[in-house]
Amino acid sequence: MEEIKFSHISVLLRECIENLNIKPNGIYVDCTAGGGGHSLEIAKRLTAGGRLIAIDRDEDALCAAGQRLAAYADRVTFVHSNYAALESVLANLEIDKVDGVLMDLGVSSYQLDTAERGFSYMQDAPLDMRMDRGEALCAYDVVNTYSEEELRRILYDYGEEKFARNIAANLVKKRSEMPIRTTLELAELVKASMPKAAREGGHHPAKRTFQAIRIEVNSELSSIPPALDAAVSALNPGGRIAVITFHSLEDRLVKQKFAALASGCTCPPDFPVCVCGKKPVVRSVGKKPVTAGEDELAVNPRSRSAKLRVAEKL
Repeated sequence: MEEIKFSHISVLLRECIENLNIKPNGIYVDCTAGGGGHSLEIAKRLTAGGRLIAIDRDEDALCAAGQRLAAYADRVTFVHSNYAALESVLANLEIDKVDGVLMDLGVSSYQLDTAERGFSYMQDAPLDMRMDRGEALCAYDVVNTYSEEELRRILYDYGEEKFARNIAANLVKKRSEMPIRTTLELAELVKASMPKAAREGGHHPAKRTFQAIRIEVNSELSSIPPALDAAVSALNPGGRIAVITFHSLEDRLVKQKFAALASGCTCPPDFPVCVCGKKPVVRSVGKKPVTAGEDELAVNPRSRSAKLRVAEKL
């Protein structure tokens, strides 16, 4: 088998492993196996009686993870799937309950650095951005077929791009003359849609647009709440779920879901007594999210935006 050169530094690795409280004979799920960094550290801590389910929607990632975890093949099951389908993945494996779940959300370094995948605004490639290349919708479709209003909404909602209106209008104007086919073509068009002051300093001017289109292509945000519900439902009492996010939109969804599961009652505040009967399902571990320390930041600058939130099943 050809070796996949999957270069990816696992973010908050030590913190994730510590917070999962791994039991040697437990069952764990890495919903985003990536290059296998987190999975490897989980597998190392399992005995032959333990089991790790390593899921990823990117077949390149799964192949790389399989190579990296070859020494622990007796305790690892690899599944090509979206973490949004966690409930059916576990059902197909006839697994009722697990002891821990890890989710590392967002795009991987490998996907960003592999030009042909079309995620990067720094390298020229066809507009793609699919995490699972078996899916039909790609970035080309979004850029060239979505209405101006749809594009504006995506850029504003998913990229928090304040120049969304200008960018969307210019995209539609440009594609009426000729389809927009490549990443650098898109990046230059985005850049030209902004005032000079907004193009200088700070992040690359196309960063927010590329994030927004990537989220749309991969249905990233809509997958998070149901995946969290499925993961928590599958946990044994005392089992933990650890989730790493990389931007405020993801983190807000995780924070809100954990808070709702920890509070239980959904009755309006002015109700004198609870009538919904819902009880807390989890407790949050730690008052604030865990972030990367100076040592990790020095080695992996991309960890700067990472936040780890952990909850424990009651």
